[in-house]
Amino acid sequence: MFMELRNSRILSLLEYKTANYEERIALGIKQQYGWEEITYKGLGLLSRKIARYLIEDVGIKKGECLAILSESKPEYGACVFASVLTGTVTVPLDIKLSKYELTSILSDCLPTVMLTSQHYLQTALDLQKEVPSIQHIIVIDEHTSNPNIKNIYDLPDKYDAKWRQRSSKSTALIIYTSGTTGAPKGVEISFKNVNAQLEDLMEVVDIILPKKQKINMLSILPMNHLFEMTVGFSTFLNAGYTVYYTTSLKPKDITGIMREKQIQFMIVVPAFLKLLKAGIEREISNSPAYARIIFKFLYHLARFIPSYKVKRAIFKKVHDNFGGKFFGCISGGAPLDLDVGKFFERIGIRVYQGYGLSETSPVVSVNYDKRGELASVGHPLRHFEAKIEPSSGELWLRGPSVMKGYHNQPELTAEVIDEEGWLHTGDIASIDKDGHIYITGRIKNMIVLQGGKKVFPEEVEAVLEKSSYVSEVCVLGTSRNFGSKDGTEEVTAVVVPKSELYNSYSPDDIDRMIKLDVKSLSLNLAQYKRPTNVIISKEELPKTTTRKVKRKEVKELIGV
Repeated sequence: MFMELRNSRILSLLEYKTANYEERIALGIKQQYGWEEITYKGLGLLSRKIARYLIEDVGIKKGECLAILSESKPEYGACVFASVLTGTVTVPLDIKLSKYELTSILSDCLPTVMLTSQHYLQTALDLQKEVPSIQHIIVIDEHTSNPNIKNIYDLPDKYDAKWRQRSSKSTALIIYTSGTTGAPKGVEISFKNVNAQLEDLMEVVDIILPKKQKINMLSILPMNHLFEMTVGFSTFLNAGYTVYYTTSLKPKDITGIMREKQIQFMIVVPAFLKLLKAGIEREISNSPAYARIIFKFLYHLARFIPSYKVKRAIFKKVHDNFGGKFFGCISGGAPLDLDVGKFFERIGIRVYQGYGLSETSPVVSVNYDKRGELASVGHPLRHFEAKIEPSSGELWLRGPSVMKGYHNQPELTAEVIDEEGWLHTGDIASIDKDGHIYITGRIKNMIVLQGGKKVFPEEVEAVLEKSSYVSEVCVLGTSRNFGSKDGTEEVTAVVVPKSELYNSYSPDDIDRMIKLDVKSLSLNLAQYKRPTNVIISKEELPKTTTRKVKRKEVKELIGV
């Protein structure tokens, strides 16, 4: 049975790990002038330094919210631990959101302190004008020329205070999955949720990673992504590993870091693997004819070879480009392209497909045992119960990793978590006789883009409905059928213009006006949420008796 421990578990983790792995590198990043690295001991000291200042000098109160607006970097981790020490609720913010979206989120959680990187300082100052609850802004990396802004490295060298304990039911994190509507959707993750994830994921780590070895990880996901926060940060630090961050997502820069730091394992989204595969194939296509023939022959031969060690030897040149140590990754955030997964498995790199939701803190399962069935997302982690609802085929989950609920939205929480504690995922799935899950569809409206980014149609619609030309709008995900992104989802807006426009303008003029207005209004959205396809419909959109747009019929109407 899962033990409901307080945040003392996180505090003891900080104490134990920083003492046990004192001089081992915990976190690092390659900057313009070289590597910035922080040891486990240094991470512990910096976390305490920030926390002491927040408690003693700022006077931050237990239970208040602390927001972080920054790229992933070593100092980010210290800020997360400092938040735990101070007894505050950590709110990691997505740096790709617009100020409009961030203002909506911050107005919902009302933080008193915002920690920001120098790069986003001006954004933080602008947000402070819109959200009066933000009383203090502190820069977490470079020194600032603004004398009124503190920097964590300029804080007093004091490391002791009365650290604040909180119950297992207390909220540790609020992860926002949308921000444009009047009620942003913030997932509340409790310490009980975090502890359950750490316990379960350590069991997975013990199976898929070499035991008692120093492991170098490369992190390419943002820290505001709960997948990264839970696995790439918390779990891997708990295991005593070294996590490196990158400021560039260019394959050439990433493989350079992999070689330099002898990276062994990564947490990725499927789009990254697809990009990496394309890079390898490009190099092969540029090789002499004999080399291409040999690779093709070996690639087909490798499917009959069970040993990853042998496959790595066969494709040594490919592995040398990655530094020679890279042996696997966990892929999550979006469905894995099976051809991509097969490619890496064939050349000797293990791809462990995982499945999860923000609402489950987030990891539900990882396929570490059925290596031949890449379509499976694995067996549920130990503390999860999973079942399929017979009438709809929807996957339901229950366990200590299921979120507390949506911040300030009890009605919305009740819609997804029933009275018996089952989370209704909105995903259609099947479970085989061994308990392995196969995700086969989605009954949610949510659009999942190629890189794993999630777009909620309702929040895009809330912005586009402000157009003076629009009578109705329906946003949905449609599949591309051309180019390098063939088969991936894109954001499509189906717009019905106001009927009176046809009295004054031609259809071509209306088409142009609508598209320009959609483009202008979309500037209030993060770039990845902006519609890439706008379809004009003169006919009223199909609706239910309660006037709710039937998205499925809209898709049929536009022929996708």
